[in-house]
Amino acid sequence: MMSALRGISSVTLLFLLSLGIIFFAEICMTQNTTIPVNIGVVLDLDTWVGKMGLSCISMALSDFYASHPHYKTRLVLNTRDSKSDVVGAAAAATDEQIGIELHKLMTMETRVFIVHMLPYLGSRLFSKAKEFGMMRQGYVWIITNGMTSLLNKMHSLNFEAMQGVLGVKTYVPETETLSDFNIRWKTKFQKENPTTHTPEFNIFGLWAYDATTALAMAFEKVGTINFRFQNGSVLGNSTDLENFGISQVGPELRQALFNTSFHGLTGNYSLTPGKLQSSSFEIINIIGNDGRIIGYWTPSGLVQDLKFANYIYDTSMENLKPIIWPGVSTEFPKGWEVPILRIGVPSTKSFNELVMVRNTSANNISTGYCIDVFRAVIQELPYSIPYEFVPFETSNEEAAGSYDDLIHQVYMKNLDAIVGDITITASRTLYVDFTLPYTEPGIAMIVPIKHRTTAWLFLKPLTSELWVTTGCFFIFIGFVVWILEHRVNEDFRGPPLHQIGMIFWFSFSTMVFANREKVTNNLARFVVIIWVFVVFILTSSYTASFTTMLTAGQLQPTITNINELIMKGENVGYQEGSSVLGILKKLNFDESKLKAYTSAQECDEAFSKGTTNGGIAAAFDEIPYMKVFLSKYCSKYTMVQPMHMTNGFGFVFQKGSPLVSDISRAILKVFEGGEMDKIEKAWFGRATCSTTSNSLSLDSFWGLFIIAGLASVSALIIFLSRFLYEHRHIVGCSSSENSIWNGIALLARKFDQKDPSTHTFRKNKLRERSNFVGVDTVGTVEASTLTSFPQTPSSFSDHTERNSISLEEHERPAPNYSNFNSNA
Repeated sequence: MMSALRGISSVTLLFLLSLGIIFFAEICMTQNTTIPVNIGVVLDLDTWVGKMGLSCISMALSDFYASHPHYKTRLVLNTRDSKSDVVGAAAAATDEQIGIELHKLMTMETRVFIVHMLPYLGSRLFSKAKEFGMMRQGYVWIITNGMTSLLNKMHSLNFEAMQGVLGVKTYVPETETLSDFNIRWKTKFQKENPTTHTPEFNIFGLWAYDATTALAMAFEKVGTINFRFQNGSVLGNSTDLENFGISQVGPELRQALFNTSFHGLTGNYSLTPGKLQSSSFEIINIIGNDGRIIGYWTPSGLVQDLKFANYIYDTSMENLKPIIWPGVSTEFPKGWEVPILRIGVPSTKSFNELVMVRNTSANNISTGYCIDVFRAVIQELPYSIPYEFVPFETSNEEAAGSYDDLIHQVYMKNLDAIVGDITITASRTLYVDFTLPYTEPGIAMIVPIKHRTTAWLFLKPLTSELWVTTGCFFIFIGFVVWILEHRVNEDFRGPPLHQIGMIFWFSFSTMVFANREKVTNNLARFVVIIWVFVVFILTSSYTASFTTMLTAGQLQPTITNINELIMKGENVGYQEGSSVLGILKKLNFDESKLKAYTSAQECDEAFSKGTTNGGIAAAFDEIPYMKVFLSKYCSKYTMVQPMHMTNGFGFVFQKGSPLVSDISRAILKVFEGGEMDKIEKAWFGRATCSTTSNSLSLDSFWGLFIIAGLASVSALIIFLSRFLYEHRHIVGCSSSENSIWNGIALLARKFDQKDPSTHTFRKNKLRERSNFVGVDTVGTVEASTLTSFPQTPSSFSDHTERNSISLEEHERPAPNYSNFNSNA
C-alpha cells in the first residue's frame, strides 16, 4: 500500500488534481486567422481542488490571449469530470492495510518518516499512527507540499492526531499581480459557485494558472504544423486513456515546455530540468488546530526570516523558531531508536588484556581494554543505549569461528555490533561500518635488547653546549672572585702563575666542594653562594642522568632494520590468524622463515630459542598487542617504531547504522578528556621500556646561568665603582691621552697592592704588634725571677716551659717592624 502511495509523484498530482491535462489535441486547419487546439482537462469537479483548478485554468487562458491577441493558436478546453476515479486506488486502502505498514515502520531503527499522500488518506494514517503509539516523543513526521497546502480544508478532529508534525509548503511572495488576481478570481468563482462562501485559492490553483500559460506559450512555439497520431495497440480490458493515439510531435512540445520561462503568479516559472523550480519553502509546525510558520528553507539554508536568506549557507535547526515535536516535546529527537544492542565479543585464549570472556554460572562477563574503552565511549553519548555482550563461542566455550566469521554475523544482522580487537580493513568495510579507531595504528617490530658499553659515556649526560657553558662559567666565576679578593686576601696574592692557578683551582673545586680558601669580601661571598647553588643543581642533575644511562641507557635493540632480518635469514614471528602474515609476505620475507605464535608466553619462548633452534629473532604485530607483550617482558625486549601502517582497532556496526557517527565523536571526546590514557595505564601499565636517555641541554639550566651571571656582574660593578671612587684623584688627573694610559697603569698598580684599610690586614698588624710586645715582657720577667728567688720545683717547671717557648720564638726569623713603627 505504501509503495503505491509513493508512486504518486508531485508532477502527477499537479496534472491530475490541478490541470488533469491529457493531450489529445487535434488541430483543424481552417480559413480562420486563429487555429484552435483542443485540450482535454480531467478534474474531479465534486472536490474543492477540482472546482478551483478549472476556474484558474479558464482565467489563465482568457488573461493570456487578452494580452497576446496576435498569437495564432488558441487552446480550447474539453473538460471531463473524473468522479473521484483518479484517487480511487489510494483511497481504497483499508485501516488494516495501513496498520500492517505502520507495524513494519515500528520494527525499523529510524524514527523519521516522510508522508507524501492526499489529505484524506494522510489523516487516516495519522489517526492509526496515534493509536499505535507512534505520535509520542522521539518520532519525527514530515508531510510534503500536497498535504501541507490543504491543511485548511481538514477537519479539526484530524489535527488531534497530527500534533508536532512538520510540513513544507511552497512559498509564494505577495505581489500586486497576485492581489489583483485574487480579487478577480473570487468574483468569478462566486458567480460560478454561489453556494460556496469565502472561497480561497491555494498553490494548486496558482500552479494551474501558470501551467496553462506555459502550455499556451509552448503550442505557439511549436507552430501550425499538422499533428498526426499513431493508434495504440489495445489488448484485453482497456481504459479510455489506452484508446488515445500517440502524438508524433510530442517530443517537440515537451522540449518547448522545458524552454519556456516567465514570471508568473508563483514567481519565476521554469521546468528546467524537467521539474518545477521553487525558490523557497515555508516550514510549518502543526500545533493545535493550525500550523504555524517556524522558518523557511532557501537555497542558502534555513532561516527564520527571508530577509537573512542571502548569507552563508547554514542548515542548522537552531536557525528556526522553537519546534514542538510529537509528544508535546521541545527536546530535539535523535531520529532513531534501538531496543537493546546485541554486541558480539570475540572469544580468545590469548592477549586477554584486550578482551576476555569469563563464564560464570549466572552469566558471561566481558572484560578487557576494548570493553572498558567502549563503556567510556557510551558514557560520553548524550543519550543512553541499552546493550548486552554476546560472546562469540560455542557451548564448549571455544571460539565459534574467525574474526571474519564474527563480522559476517553483523552483516547477516544476527548481531548489532562488535566490541573487541577488530582491525579496520578495506575489505571488511564492504560489509559493515567501522567507527573511528580507538587504538594507535600501525604494526611494530619487537626485538631483544643488548647491553652497550662505551669509554666516553660519562660525557653523554650533558650536551656539548652545556659542557662548554659550564666550563666558561667556572672560569668566569673564578676570575670574578679573584678580582674581589686580590687586594684583601693573602690566598689570592703571590706570583702570577700562582694567581692564575688559584682562579682555576678555586672555581673548579666548588664542583666537589673541596675549596679551603677563606673568602673575606662580602661581594665575593655573595657570588660564591649563588655559584655553589648552581653547581649543586648541575651535579645533582648530572648524577641522575648518568645513573639512568648506566642502566637503561646501555640497552639497545639487537636489530633495527627489516632488511637486516631478510639478509641474515632470521626467523620472525607473527600472531596466528592475524593479517600481519600477508604484510610480511609483501615485505619479501621467506615464508619458511615465518613462525606463528598464539600467546605472549609462546612468543617469549620463541625468542629464547633463537633462529638456530627454531625460534625467532623478531616478532611483528599490531601496536596494541605489542604493548600487552611489553607490559610482561619489558626488561627483555623493546619495540621499534612502526614498520607498516594499519588503521587500528574500531567498533563494528551494521551498514548504515546511525550510531557510527555518534560513537566516533564520543571516541574523540574520550581521547581529549584523558580517559583513554587512564584505561591504557590500567591494562598495560608501563607498556614500553625506555632504551635511550636524552642528554641534559642548556635549555633546562639557562635560568640558573643567568642568575649566576647577573650576580657576578653586579658584584663586579659595585666593586669597580667603589675602587674608582676611592682613587678618583688619579682618574681626575688623567686628561691627555698619555695621562689616561698613565692613570690606567697607576690604577692597575694600586689594584695589585694590598688594601691596608681592610679589617683583614689591620687584624694581622695587631697580631704582629702583640707578638712583639709579648717577647720583650717575657724576657724581663725571667731575668728578675732568676736573680731574686730560689728555684722551686714548680717554678723550675714553669721556667723551663716558658724558656722553651721563648727559645722557639727566638729561633724564628725576626720580624721586620720598620714599616709598623713608621706607620705607628
